[in-house]
Amino acid sequence: MARKASLSGFPEWLPQERLVELHVLDTLRRTFVLHGFSSIETRAVETVGQLLRKGEIDKEVSGLHRLQAEDDPGAPDQDKLALHFDLTVPFARYVVENAGYLPFPFRRYQIQKVWRGERPQEGRAREFTQADIDVVGDGELPFRYDVELALVMAEALSALPIPDFRIRVNNRKLAEGFYRGIGLGDTAGVLRSIDKLEKVGPEKVAELLQEELGATPEQAKAALQLAGIRTEDTSFVAQVRALGVSDDLLEQGLAELEQVIGEASRRVPGKVVADLSIARGLDYYTGTVYETVLVGHEQLGSICSGGRYDALAAKGSRRFPGVGLSIGVTRLVMRVLGQQLVQASRGVPPAVLVTLANDASWSEAQDVAAALRSRGTSAEVAAKAEKFGKQIKYADRRGIPFVWFTTEAGDGTLAHEVKDIRSGEQ
Repeated sequence: MARKASLSGFPEWLPQERLVELHVLDTLRRTFVLHGFSSIETRAVETVGQLLRKGEIDKEVSGLHRLQAEDDPGAPDQDKLALHFDLTVPFARYVVENAGYLPFPFRRYQIQKVWRGERPQEGRAREFTQADIDVVGDGELPFRYDVELALVMAEALSALPIPDFRIRVNNRKLAEGFYRGIGLGDTAGVLRSIDKLEKVGPEKVAELLQEELGATPEQAKAALQLAGIRTEDTSFVAQVRALGVSDDLLEQGLAELEQVIGEASRRVPGKVVADLSIARGLDYYTGTVYETVLVGHEQLGSICSGGRYDALAAKGSRRFPGVGLSIGVTRLVMRVLGQQLVQASRGVPPAVLVTLANDASWSEAQDVAAALRSRGTSAEVAAKAEKFGKQIKYADRRGIPFVWFTTEAGDGTLAHEVKDIRSGEQ
């Protein structure tokens, strides 16, 4: 039965739904740790100036205001406080402030709530959980981390109870070099237009390029031809060169993207693909960009995205280039629950209910439960020594699959029996 949230855009899960979310989070955490990523958590609040440094996301930022605020109403807008809308911008601030204490290259994972003031719809909420991994260097960051992150994320997503997926990868150097090579100087503007391709279609994008950026029909056609290239191997390189555009930045981007796709096609064939329509709307990406879709659920949008950022974090002349990916955990969980693609095997954690033969047996029942817990099995002890039939009904109502009976044998020893109330086997 479909449930409507009492406050739109702020999802709350029933216990059995929360178990699915926890399984997703635990799986991601385990994978990230296996690959050497350290866990951090940043504050939920940043200054507006910090949040709006890069990208056009001001409409998504939720400001922080106390009902009886004592703040100076005349304070500059950039000094006011707001909830973070992603984890990358706060992480960049965290790196700058703690650079003297961090080992570089610094590998971090972060799983937290974020807030965006957008219209709630399927797959989009105002409060949701993200799971990020990033690697940040001091002064430089070898390109191989761009390759590694694609492989780590492919492994993490493959371990989740979700449909098949594709991590679609492009390189902004490739795209910007191409646009520059065909005579389009406002490469950031072209990227923003291309980023709308899946939402509005090629005809509308061609219109935007011509009306807003002054592109000729031929230039718009060339930009769309580039965006139409998709391959599961490195054959995209020949397809780009066949378009006849020459530029040094283009060649650098081609070489970098070839490294990502070449290694991924060998290690996780079909999971990581070159898609030259991927642009990413945020301005701070400078090289590799990633977006991920679920096969058969493309209308949901990207469930995992990110990219390379060389100038987001800086302290004077010191630069901290990084590359990262972010999973929209809430978006994923919404889809798998909404489409009934997965469900918890039981609605509560306990696998065993330890019954009471009489009220005096409660302490012995706790001993049994403690022994089960020491072996990693969640157990609950009945609160009252009712008839066994009532205790079994309690377990069934709770969704506990096994019932443990302890009775006194004729020789004074304790006898133990366990019943699977799903099958009736005892």
